[in-house]
Amino acid sequence: MDVLHSSIPPSRHGDPWFEDGNIILLVEDDDHIPLVAFKVHRGVLARQSEVFQTMFDIPQPAPGLEPIEQVDGCPIVRMYDLPGELSNLIKALYDGVTFRHRNVEDFYFLAGILRLASKYFITHLRTQAIRYLTETWSYTIRGHDEMVAQALASPSVDGTTYPYVHPLHVLNLAREVNIRIVIPSVLYFLSIYSLKQLLRGDHPKLQIEHPSRPSSQLLTHDVSEYTLMYQHRINMILEFIRHTCGERLVDMNCQGAPKVCQRVFSRLTFNINQSFTPRTGPFHNMAQAMQWVDDDNTICGPCQRAFRRDVTALRERLWEELPSVVGLPSWSELLAMDLPS
Repeated sequence: MDVLHSSIPPSRHGDPWFEDGNIILLVEDDDHIPLVAFKVHRGVLARQSEVFQTMFDIPQPAPGLEPIEQVDGCPIVRMYDLPGELSNLIKALYDGVTFRHRNVEDFYFLAGILRLASKYFITHLRTQAIRYLTETWSYTIRGHDEMVAQALASPSVDGTTYPYVHPLHVLNLAREVNIRIVIPSVLYFLSIYSLKQLLRGDHPKLQIEHPSRPSSQLLTHDVSEYTLMYQHRINMILEFIRHTCGERLVDMNCQGAPKVCQRVFSRLTFNINQSFTPRTGPFHNMAQAMQWVDDDNTICGPCQRAFRRDVTALRERLWEELPSVVGLPSWSELLAMDLPS
């Protein structure tokens, strides 16, 4: 469709459409039929994105050449983005954006903003979106614990449980926009799912239809990453059961009956071993073990405190090692790459 000097019907006006705008962003279908158009202010967008600035720097045509396409005296710039994502991005550039985590739709909203902020080099929006992602897919052990606590306490929404989005979608979004800070945490939670289930792709969270949904396929490269993390997760829980608990001796300052305190650790080892499954999350499992020992009134204070101290140190060490499992730099280096101060 030739839009030169024509008008765009109101039914194709996107949100936002500013009557005093001076440039029109046009999204067409495969047959070049206008789907939606956004009348905006060139300066507002250009000052926040060098890519937009270059796109909008439209030279005047030389004599004898085709004139620049215009509508209502405004130049047309064709865009090749999803209309909904482009609308959300433009509104974010004008009004700012607030990310939320109420349901899966909130993730798709963030995914669209992050995708286009990365494409158009809009640093502040990209950084804001990454920072919000790390509130769920954390780079700290404390953040991990808060996420798990939230998952255990939150009711399901529209049939989906917190965090509402499948970790495979988060992983594929991170790959798409080149974010690394969330990958170790996401792969850790992804490894709780069986490879067979991931390859089938039939989990309800993977089958939700949405234009901004990342791929539901596990990439070939990520099969090996998943396998490494899966095996490491199993090794972590086995180390905890066999060594931290199974070989545990009473503290040198034990104030109770040593056999009683020893029996507590033996019973703990047996219970954890009995409850172990391929889906066990070791970091949460260790936290539960500390709480179980704290709540046992038959064990003495020094043995309780020593166990909590040692398990806390073990959790922190294993968490710090998590990025290296899949060949990534340390958390601090990842943080400097994706969220520079």
